[in-house]
Amino acid sequence: MPKVVDPGARRAAVAEAVWRLIRKHGLEGVSVRNVAREAGLSAGSLRHYFASQSEVLTFAMQLVIDRVRTRIQALELHPDPPAAAQQTIEELLPLDPERWAEAEVWLAFTARAQTQPALRVLRDTSYELLQNLCHRLVAALDQQGAAADRDLMIETERLYALIDGLVVHCVIRPDRVTPSLIQDVIARHLAQLTGAPEKS
Repeated sequence: MPKVVDPGARRAAVAEAVWRLIRKHGLEGVSVRNVAREAGLSAGSLRHYFASQSEVLTFAMQLVIDRVRTRIQALELHPDPPAAAQQTIEELLPLDPERWAEAEVWLAFTARAQTQPALRVLRDTSYELLQNLCHRLVAALDQQGAAADRDLMIETERLYALIDGLVVHCVIRPDRVTPSLIQDVIARHLAQLTGAPEKS
């Protein structure tokens, strides 16, 4: 009896193979032949799931977005808005091996998106998704006693920039920008947004 293959699971496995190649060799190492070998497939079998290298890369980039969104949607959020915001933001940061891999791969895709239109569309979509998330978080925290005249757009962009910067710094200098430091930076920023006293 022929083995039943789940196309969705196979495509995800191929995307994960792309991630591994990017982390080991950069995007330059992501050829159809290398992806097929890393995924344990023949090049012909790979083309059964993806018509081109561009399609493979686009799917692999989309998988990063989907996994982060799935984790955030599955959170059982703390009833306290600042704690809930901390939980949510931490899903975007490289605090464990899974999120670290996503961060490394995402930065590589973001650089490639400058010259590859399909990836640029995903990059821009992810920008909008994250900006909207930051906007919702800041708005929720504003209701907890922050200054009434706060510029919501500026605070949204400031939070987004902080998240982006921490991801880049952690990937570049993990010896200095540790998970505990990242969590402390986010906690302090959220405390400032709510006007709460900072913890020593």
